[in-house]
Amino acid sequence: MLQNLIRRTPRPGDVSRLTTPELREAFLLEKLFVPGALQGCFTDLDRLVVGGVMPVDHGLELANHKETGRSFFLEQREMGILNIGGHGRITADGQSFELERLDCLYLPVGTREVSFFSRNPAEPSRFYFLSCPAHSRLPMALLKSRDASPVALGSQTTSNKRVIYKLIHPGGIKSCQLVMGYTALEPGNVWNSFPPHTHCRRTEIYFYFDLQDGVVSHFMGEPQSTRHLFVHDQQGALSPNWSIHCGCGTSHYKFIWGMAGENQVFDDMDAIKPLDLQ
Repeated sequence: MLQNLIRRTPRPGDVSRLTTPELREAFLLEKLFVPGALQGCFTDLDRLVVGGVMPVDHGLELANHKETGRSFFLEQREMGILNIGGHGRITADGQSFELERLDCLYLPVGTREVSFFSRNPAEPSRFYFLSCPAHSRLPMALLKSRDASPVALGSQTTSNKRVIYKLIHPGGIKSCQLVMGYTALEPGNVWNSFPPHTHCRRTEIYFYFDLQDGVVSHFMGEPQSTRHLFVHDQQGALSPNWSIHCGCGTSHYKFIWGMAGENQVFDDMDAIKPLDLQ
């Protein structure tokens, strides 16, 4: 079942006055993966639902919740799923999809029955998902990690050499409004999405993984009133449309990014000059 049912984000002016525990309670996603469970929450960020599914000995069904206001979960929603764990399988309306690590599955609006399985309980799958409202149906689609198109960005001199993998976007898996992918930092690089930006037409959710015992300092808030969250492996951060989002880790790592909002234009963002940050 979905936990922490509604995550309501504070107003920009209130964020600068929050204590550390209050800031973490509002924006940090601490535990999305629990063995044998489906975890997640609804947010007030473009009605995005974020969660994790970790099947072990048996399959887990995507059950409906009254918060959708519909007769089944994806009746008026679409969903993107990325496996960051062991080999698994997802069944959707009679179709079966095998997902190895970093494979991505898109489920369109109207998908009625969805179940998640791990191939090996000793190495369970970890299905991270995002879901947002949708009003047109696109084809159900699986993208294998080997078929994702990498885009190299950054440089070693600025410690942000990284590769972006766009998965659900106008040039890849088509969706109604969901945009989703992940970024992998090269060894010896620690900064992501720097210089930072905002994009008032879309909200975003980050999910950090492959950190091992490291941490990321995730920066957020208005550009002239920044805050930070210390994020551990397999934790996420909510990013309202008015907030910057960038991070610096103790080593290289990966993170999943997902957005929904007015458009799907990846580079529709308002850049912030580093020297203007406060």
